[in-house]
Amino acid sequence: MKIVGVCACTVGIAHTYIAQEKLEKAAKNAGCEAKFETQGSIGKENALTAEEIDAADIVILAIDIKIADTERFKGKKTIQVSTDVAIKSPNKLIEKAIQVVEAAK
Repeated sequence: MKIVGVCACTVGIAHTYIAQEKLEKAAKNAGCEAKFETQGSIGKENALTAEEIDAADIVILAIDIKIADTERFKGKKTIQVSTDVAIKSPNKLIEKAIQVVEAAK
């Protein structure tokens, strides 16, 4: 399963990157491919390509603020949570993403 997403906290520093790291690790442990873009104080990093978004089974938005370019995810299954949820329960969040994708099959 392929997961893409965006992490962005209110300040755009610590929580953004911690959420990205925890989600990518949890996805890998669950046997999923994952890539998370960060949107923070220094702009977009690790930007998702249109191809990566198209190939994704689900999008996870771990965000505390309004992010740029949300229209890229139109038509994709999406889960939106706070960065706090992504940091404290990354494994549960990835499990939920897998369940959402499986239920839609």
